[in-house]
Amino acid sequence: MNQTLYNLISTLLLPIMLLRLVLKGLSTPTYRRRIGERLGFVDVTSCPIIWVHCVSVGEFRAANVLIDRLIEAYPQYQILITSTTPTGSQAIKETYQNRVLHYYFPFDLPWIVNRYIKKIKPKICILLETEIWPNLINALNKNQLPSMLINARLSPRSLKKYQQFAPKLSQQTLNKFSLIAAQNQSSANRFMQLGIDNTKVIVAGNIKFDLNPVPNQQTSKHLKNLCGNRKVVLFASTHKGEEVQIIRAYQPTSALLIIVPRHPERFDEVYKLAKKHHINITKRSNTVSCDGFEMLLGDSMGEMMSYFEVADVVFMGGSLIETGGHNMLEPAALSKPILFAQNVFNFAEISTQLLAQNGAIQVQNADELMAKISELLTDDVQRTTLGKNAHQYFKSQQGATTRLIEQIDLLLN
Repeated sequence: MNQTLYNLISTLLLPIMLLRLVLKGLSTPTYRRRIGERLGFVDVTSCPIIWVHCVSVGEFRAANVLIDRLIEAYPQYQILITSTTPTGSQAIKETYQNRVLHYYFPFDLPWIVNRYIKKIKPKICILLETEIWPNLINALNKNQLPSMLINARLSPRSLKKYQQFAPKLSQQTLNKFSLIAAQNQSSANRFMQLGIDNTKVIVAGNIKFDLNPVPNQQTSKHLKNLCGNRKVVLFASTHKGEEVQIIRAYQPTSALLIIVPRHPERFDEVYKLAKKHHINITKRSNTVSCDGFEMLLGDSMGEMMSYFEVADVVFMGGSLIETGGHNMLEPAALSKPILFAQNVFNFAEISTQLLAQNGAIQVQNADELMAKISELLTDDVQRTTLGKNAHQYFKSQQGATTRLIEQIDLLLN
């Protein structure tokens, strides 16, 4: 695939993407709001802009520590944070209110990104992890505006797809970045395998290790009151196809199971699924006590750190199906014993290192997951050891944010 074909496909898909937003807006109205921003219709800015793009809540939470440092280090700049999802937008507004500027991210078509850039005039654009948008990066490069891909990761699977379907486009696009700051050496090597100039690739580390996640104590206290004196097993950020495996493998236990689906629009679906399998489930939103219930549905937003805090055992979702897993570092920061299944390619290096340092357990399937959970619930020493080792690993990997600020400073000055 070349740039021309990419633009043709993107143009043909634009009506479908707009229709998708409208249809999703039928059940979640925030999807159909502010569509103009996605088409490049944003206000002209007068202050110099540092643009940081975070797709959704997970990427935004990971970038918090960097955004805080940018606000502190560059008071003369306005920080623009863009997102793709309404949940990301809500998290940005709740966290920073009027301290930052926020828009939705533009669709990656030349006439849209050119309008967007002309309006906001960014002094630098910082994209997270896997956000590689050919037209945006090309436009920034043409306008001699520095761009960075930070916390960059490239899995073996993604490398193979780029090499198979778009080797030329990916090579040309990635070489237009001013800098690619990889999470680890493995990802850096894969970027260079794509033909990226090795002078543009550095290993800065993973900014997620620099987070100091602090649960809301009022929320944590409320959840502890809900749970009572029972041990708690948390299934965090689960996806469609995972909950049914977990529920089918469920064996009655004295512990309370908390399940928090990744996407809020699936809360009711998961609740009905548990009911269908005759599990006595209640919802966080309308519960004053979990006495007599087997499972609690975490149908709330922005409370994941408190769910982690009250948990005795944590399973990270997205790993029983081919989603690639989710961030294990938040429970590690809170010294929680962590379990995950086989599909953790998004966190391949972190998961491997956690396992090597006895800071996590990997299971093959849902039946083995439930067996390991039962084992951990009765083994206080093993739970404590796993949590302690996970926390020590987390602390040992910090420092990426400082290295990134140094590189941003070089590009701005």
